[in-house]
Amino acid sequence: MGEQICRFTVWAPQSRRVVVRIKGRDAREYPMQSHDKGYWSIEVEGLTAGALYTFAIDDQPERPDPASRSQPQGVHGPSQVVDLRFKWADSGYRAPDLEDFVIYELHVGTFSDQGDFKGVIEKLEHLVSLGITAVEIMPIAQFPGSRNWGYDGVYPFAVQDTYGGPEGLQKLVEACHARGLAVILDVVYNHMGPEGNYLRDFGPYFTAKHKTDWGDALNFDDVGSEGLRNFFLKNARFWLETFHIDALRLDAVHAILDSGPKHFLEELSGQVENLAQQIDRPLYLIAESDENDISTITPRTKGGLGLDAQWSDDFHHCVHSLITGEDKGYFQDFGRMEQLAKAFNEPFVYSGQYSPYRKKRVGTASRDIPGKRFIVCTQNHDQVGNRMLGERLTSLVPFEALKLVAGAVLLSPYLPLLFMGEEFGETAPFQYFVSHTDPQLVAAVRTGRRNEFASFSWEGEVPDPQGEATFSRCRLDWNKTSQGEHLALLNFYRTVLKLRRDYPALSVRPHRENRVRFSETEKWLTWERTHEGESWKGMLNFSAETVSLSREQLFGTGDPYAWNRVLDSGSQVFAGVNELPDAWPKAASLPFPPYRFALYRRKNS
Repeated sequence: MGEQICRFTVWAPQSRRVVVRIKGRDAREYPMQSHDKGYWSIEVEGLTAGALYTFAIDDQPERPDPASRSQPQGVHGPSQVVDLRFKWADSGYRAPDLEDFVIYELHVGTFSDQGDFKGVIEKLEHLVSLGITAVEIMPIAQFPGSRNWGYDGVYPFAVQDTYGGPEGLQKLVEACHARGLAVILDVVYNHMGPEGNYLRDFGPYFTAKHKTDWGDALNFDDVGSEGLRNFFLKNARFWLETFHIDALRLDAVHAILDSGPKHFLEELSGQVENLAQQIDRPLYLIAESDENDISTITPRTKGGLGLDAQWSDDFHHCVHSLITGEDKGYFQDFGRMEQLAKAFNEPFVYSGQYSPYRKKRVGTASRDIPGKRFIVCTQNHDQVGNRMLGERLTSLVPFEALKLVAGAVLLSPYLPLLFMGEEFGETAPFQYFVSHTDPQLVAAVRTGRRNEFASFSWEGEVPDPQGEATFSRCRLDWNKTSQGEHLALLNFYRTVLKLRRDYPALSVRPHRENRVRFSETEKWLTWERTHEGESWKGMLNFSAETVSLSREQLFGTGDPYAWNRVLDSGSQVFAGVNELPDAWPKAASLPFPPYRFALYRRKNS
């Protein structure tokens, strides 16, 4: 849009006539011109930002624009003309290399009391002081109502109006860049939400060729698929160019079903790589997948899809099952120290083995791939929110165990991801919430949530997804950051992340140099890494009991070096007790307290 001229374009390949209807006092209708490959367009003079419009196809009911930039009246209302020009002041910002990413995942609606982009901006200094380098925002594409995780979005180009709309997002990205924070946006290309979804009225956006958990799959490879592919390719470029987003996290890529000659993700990664070269700044694509398949991040030249990194759930499942003792659902595949030891050396614990939960072999070998290609966590929106009651680890394990798992993930040889509030031990749950307007859909969501937890045997009542109280109880309580154990835990996170930042041996760089020892019966594990003349030893006790550790168990036979303590989760500064000695004795066994994490260092001279 510019100089009072607005160009409207829509893909409607099966239509005979398409018109754009301008709403309001001076309502007008403009027949659109047909073009190749099913596109229709028209340029209209005299429109200003804020004008409302709809499309009417073959005299059927008028519909919002599938590529709408704004839906101020919700998913059923007309679309709005938006001027997306913005005076950016971030021309000197470049996202860091992936190996320097420390990711903080947040939900805009529950991150602050305001529940919008402004509320996020107000807390950015907290993230900087914590040691975060990349902020990951859960989906913000327009969804029904004002409360939603974001995965029910139906207008992928429209920024949720209750969060602050397009300009609010632009201001947030600029504020992040001004503080040295990269921005990752969660996008959903594997399905569309049910309410307000009028895509079938425009063309073959869906196909019965494939089925997903949400019904017919999006049409990436069937007749008429070119329009749908182009729709999402343009969407990715839209976020990266217009909003200066640094990385896209692609939701559940295993559900992007494409059996055509070139997978959509391969085409997407090629286009994003070209765009990064054109605009001369790093851009990244990060996949979420539960299939443990390295082809997702294998270069296109070697037959892969060419994405930059992917989430690895196995690390979470190992830590969670060990620290909580849970063994239902997918946790039945985990629970052994041997698996955690493997997770410190290879992201995929299941790298071709039989999975009792899935009842098939799962995964591919991943040991030889750099650690910066994998993102691990001990909490995220799925692993917390897809519990029946949405409990965080704070409600499931003792305080000392929170520091233990933090040490495990923050000093893993992969990219760590924190879930909002985890760093100060937030006790508020993160539960599933929606604000649909269709009573039948609301009933179906309630039934679906109850059925989802059958394999976990959890007890209690499922919180009402539609209830406003369910949403409200998920807001973070920022007052906790200055209180007691919450402050102590926050200081622990800050300390560990500073060590990770200051010493390369504690980052992703030496991921192949892990030397791991463990005891299956006593549930302790140690890892050792060496870098630039220094060796580091991480010690973790996942047991509720004190274990006795000898020097030989920890360091091997005949180790002559002095190992000095750098970090102890039991230190008083972290609200702990029974601090470990400054130097590990050369000829003694020492008691290693329950749920303890410690870090020792030696100089190899």
